[in-house]
Amino acid sequence: MSQLGAQIRAQFLQLSPKERRVASFILDHMDDLATYNSVEISRCCGVSKSTVSRLFRRLGYDSFREMRDENRRLRQSGVPVPAVLGGGPAGLVERQLQCEADKLGRLMALLSTETLNALTARLAGARRVGIIGFRNSYPVALHLRQQLMQVREGVRLLPQPGQTLAEELADFGEQDVLILVAFHRRPMLFPRLFATIRRAGIPLALMIEPQAELAQEPDWRLEIPLDSVSAFDSYSAAMCTVSLLSNLLLHRSLEQGRERIGRINDLYRQTEELDPGLG
Repeated sequence: MSQLGAQIRAQFLQLSPKERRVASFILDHMDDLATYNSVEISRCCGVSKSTVSRLFRRLGYDSFREMRDENRRLRQSGVPVPAVLGGGPAGLVERQLQCEADKLGRLMALLSTETLNALTARLAGARRVGIIGFRNSYPVALHLRQQLMQVREGVRLLPQPGQTLAEELADFGEQDVLILVAFHRRPMLFPRLFATIRRAGIPLALMIEPQAELAQEPDWRLEIPLDSVSAFDSYSAAMCTVSLLSNLLLHRSLEQGRERIGRINDLYRQTEELDPGLG
């Protein structure tokens, strides 16, 4: 809502007294403005509906609904749109923590047991696992690679620094699996990369935000909510999914996983790469 707030502040002195009343109400209710309609705003401000409509036309919108829908689209596409939250920093912390709790609850409903079981089975049986993530998705992809490689061999993060995806994908086929972490504000190459993987017949899992529209569907679609109470997305549910997948894989191949973890720990001791006193 920052763009709307800036527009209001730039024109505030030119507004009529009734329009200023509506403008002040909007600035005070940025965080929950989407829950109102124009009739409710006019009632709360003690002005006519036409006053509300006139204000939004002055701000460059045909109607209140157009402004509301535009800001919803911006937020859903990943544009950092800050909200004005009551209660200062303490209010932000409280609402963010509640948002995280609600999001994890929704995540369990989105990640069906059937989907997770099928993907875990593929991760256990695949010749190799490739993981791709761009921009904000990269840290999630990197952490997923770090966790999965504790359990099985042949886990690769694609592409390697300074290299191309084509060189990496040339080695992958039907015996392998790719995990594409692709949260919103994806790079322009995403549709072509997705279509290329599908044509190659490489089994594909996709971690993506809910309601994302795709020209084709992957073999496994994991919809991860990224909701936050203000401008920036939260990746707590994404990291929770990484932990869940890794633990499911470990317990599916427990003996093999324990043996590999043991070999890694032996190498830590031999190389003294980690300080055991620091955990």
